[in-house]
Amino acid sequence: MSDTMLFAAAPLPPDGATPAGDVAAEEAIEVSLYLRRRAAAADPAMAADPQQRRLARHAQRAALHRDDIDRVAAFAAAHGLHVAAEPARRLVRLSGTAAQMERAFGTTLRAFRGEGGIFRVRTAPLFLPRPLHEVVESVLGLDTRPIARPRSRRLLAPAQQAGLRPDQVAALYGFPTQKTAAGVCIALIELGGGYLASDVAAAFQAMGLPVPTLSAVGVDGAANRPVPESGADVEVALDIQVAGGAAPGAAICLYFAPNTEAGIADALSAASNDMTHRPQVISISWGGPEPAWPAPARQTIDTLLQDAAELNLSVLAAAGDSLATDGVADGRAHVDFPASSPWAIGCGGTAITVAGGAIVQEVVWNDGTSGTGGGISTLYPVPSFQQGARLPVNLDTGRPGRGVPDVAGNAAPGSGYRIVVNGQTGTVGGTSAVAPLWAGLIALVNAAAARPAGFFLPRLYASPGLLRDITVGSNRPEGSAIGYDAGPGWDACTGLGVPRGQAIGAALMAPAAVADRR
Repeated sequence: MSDTMLFAAAPLPPDGATPAGDVAAEEAIEVSLYLRRRAAAADPAMAADPQQRRLARHAQRAALHRDDIDRVAAFAAAHGLHVAAEPARRLVRLSGTAAQMERAFGTTLRAFRGEGGIFRVRTAPLFLPRPLHEVVESVLGLDTRPIARPRSRRLLAPAQQAGLRPDQVAALYGFPTQKTAAGVCIALIELGGGYLASDVAAAFQAMGLPVPTLSAVGVDGAANRPVPESGADVEVALDIQVAGGAAPGAAICLYFAPNTEAGIADALSAASNDMTHRPQVISISWGGPEPAWPAPARQTIDTLLQDAAELNLSVLAAAGDSLATDGVADGRAHVDFPASSPWAIGCGGTAITVAGGAIVQEVVWNDGTSGTGGGISTLYPVPSFQQGARLPVNLDTGRPGRGVPDVAGNAAPGSGYRIVVNGQTGTVGGTSAVAPLWAGLIALVNAAAARPAGFFLPRLYASPGLLRDITVGSNRPEGSAIGYDAGPGWDACTGLGVPRGQAIGAALMAPAAVADRR
């Protein structure tokens, strides 16, 4: 390996999984190799429309990455791998057998059995030739362990008719009900499960709304495959019905991908660059604690989120449902990724009390063992848009960092969303609902605005009064001291607060005084 260099260390062994033998030498494998971003000259006259930006990027990156792709193609040819390049996505797909992949990357693959069945694990470092180090950002897909969980919580038996319809929740937050989101597409990233058209029809009939136009895009071999009573099906139903209920008239496109590091990256990349369905808003209701994400995958998701922001897209991500520990039993506080990325809009959760058609009380969602995630990242510094927010330091390191979440909304199962799954009606909560709720609001804004809201956090943090501050509660698990308190201003439970729909709509529809920047 004299011409190769270490590119990525061996990942940690999968938690709770047991070895299941060798990976068959002839097993077919496709990896997603992402190229490093290359700076391009800024165009001050660039159109605001995401579709026009996609078209411009397609041509621009074809030229920028031509030599990079040639280098990767030469490497692939030397190892008998097939190449398919998509320059606009910075993506080069390499396909071959397991034996070819092990030789090409100087690594070892093993099979493990755990949650979700049998999956591949890369058990050794990964090497690349020296000329590729400066052009390759990550190599994803050799390791197929499950990477994320849906951020939803089901509370009640299907027969019980509690909760609120998604359109009712949107109305409680003052979403502009006199308008529709016609002409805007909302993208939903789904790492499993599927939906039934009959469920969607029943849910929207109950809301008195037309059934939205739905499209399903398969990524990396995944598809719309409902699995009755699975948590993934609940997640998919929740996403569709909340996004569509909050934004009547919006088209909804679901990007189904495997629950792997390559799957979520490829789905995000596919949605951002989709010139057929043309989404303007992306909702991600899947995530996991920051330490669980391998550094190369996390780095690529970060740069893909930055790519999305530059296309003038808004990406909303759930902040997690396991309070300040994010479900990690190591005695420390953790935040959820991708909500913790400085290019994502992190969505936390509240519990609401409704009387007389209005919210009369709203506090941090905390049921003792479940509740909103939130805290201070150990991986990302404080982004520029949060510099004036008076963030606390991380409870464990004592250092400042990116604060999570940015915004919040109703998430407690006790005040949750009434949805239809596999022919049955039940009540579901979780920060999984908050991401599509906010996605619906932004879709309404985009439908009426001269330019899409895009990455709107700089504008929101500059005008925190656009949100209603939540000052009561904490995200400490029951019997634990690990967590943060709500209070005036930004806090690590509900961020800046919950939407004042009309105010946010008016503000984001107004022309920006300066270009939004991180």
